[in-house]
Amino acid sequence: MSTQKDKTSELPAPLRWPILIFLRYYRNLGLRVSFYVIASLLILVLNPLAQGFLSEDLRATVDADSVLKVLTILASSMLAVSTFSLNIMITSHRTAATTTTPRVHRMLLDDTTTQATLATFIGAFVYSLSSVVLFESGVFDDRAAFVAMVMTVLVVALVILAMLRWIEHLSDLGSVDNTLDRVSDETRESLKRLARAPALGGAILDDEIDIPAGAQPVVASRSGYIQLIDVEGLHAGLHGGGCIYVTHGPGDHVIKGEVIAHVTDGTRGTTLDAFADCFVIADQRSYEQDPLFGLTVLSEIASRALSPGVNDPGTAIDVIMRLKALVHGFSSVESPASRPVAPDVFLPAVRGDALIEAAYGAIARDGARTIEVGTTLRKALADLSQAADEELRAQAIQTARQAMDYAQTAGLTEFEMRRLSAILVPASPH
Repeated sequence: MSTQKDKTSELPAPLRWPILIFLRYYRNLGLRVSFYVIASLLILVLNPLAQGFLSEDLRATVDADSVLKVLTILASSMLAVSTFSLNIMITSHRTAATTTTPRVHRMLLDDTTTQATLATFIGAFVYSLSSVVLFESGVFDDRAAFVAMVMTVLVVALVILAMLRWIEHLSDLGSVDNTLDRVSDETRESLKRLARAPALGGAILDDEIDIPAGAQPVVASRSGYIQLIDVEGLHAGLHGGGCIYVTHGPGDHVIKGEVIAHVTDGTRGTTLDAFADCFVIADQRSYEQDPLFGLTVLSEIASRALSPGVNDPGTAIDVIMRLKALVHGFSSVESPASRPVAPDVFLPAVRGDALIEAAYGAIARDGARTIEVGTTLRKALADLSQAADEELRAQAIQTARQAMDYAQTAGLTEFEMRRLSAILVPASPH
């Protein structure tokens, strides 16, 4: 298995969790737009510093009126461009949610290209508007005009670059292929993280490990899906004493007050609420630590394509092949030989059979009526039945049997059933 770590895992433990949270919320549009407001205020700071380097003749080339004209044009044009771009984004997101699955909406909202482009357009509007206000109110005068013009030219350059990037991005924004690529990429990265650390850097909690009877319960602070678990934070909270046994992993739905972990003695002052704060719980599932969510979303896209109203078996076949590549890529990686980063934190690992069920369980049912989908699915399961992971092999064989059972009651002809039976799948994983 690759020993390459996530970018955040290379940071000191106290910084890892805050930086991870910042990277998630940096995609917030308002945060990025605020940087442009700061840019307009920077003129106040830069102007006195620049006066010593600017000659009188150079400062005289630009006055407040000329800057105001440029700022006014920029503000009016960016307002129209921002409104138009927002309409395009909303339309593309609705199209993607309609043609694939509503679960992709949150992922599309986090699209870095779209967020950066909209932030540039709206930020340029806010920058120009705030600069106009500062000029008209007398905060800026002719002495700040040259610095303001330089800053405005930089903002205009950013707008031009964003427009060129936006035009290229619009060519496939909201399309099925683009959505499949996005979900596949997110799922692949999540599976890589899972392969590198099956228990998120902790020790695996399996059936052979018993939770001590006297362990204290850690309860969920709210209802929702567990999105992230800060294993390093849990490890640090133990202070070298005791152990923590996490019973619910990323993707599990919990209710407020439900027990999500057990802590043995030796926490040395760390409160149970502090341990509970290491669990990020939200209304939706996320991809970071939950590869099953990505597999489920891809499976839902295939099921939507197979519905009578859409009738697009080609997309379902594409999804089946993508899922095979994702699951096989995960199963072909050797188990990590290194010691867990947090050996005193025990978490349940994602089993291979859960990957197959999330990927192909619904497709086996919904694709039973279409022979092209059925043969592709059976070939994919036949290939995965040769995987290294025994649980994955067994579930692939079981899912192939279920698919045959669905096909027998789906109205396929005898010839089509023979085509399915001709694709050999092992009778057992051994």
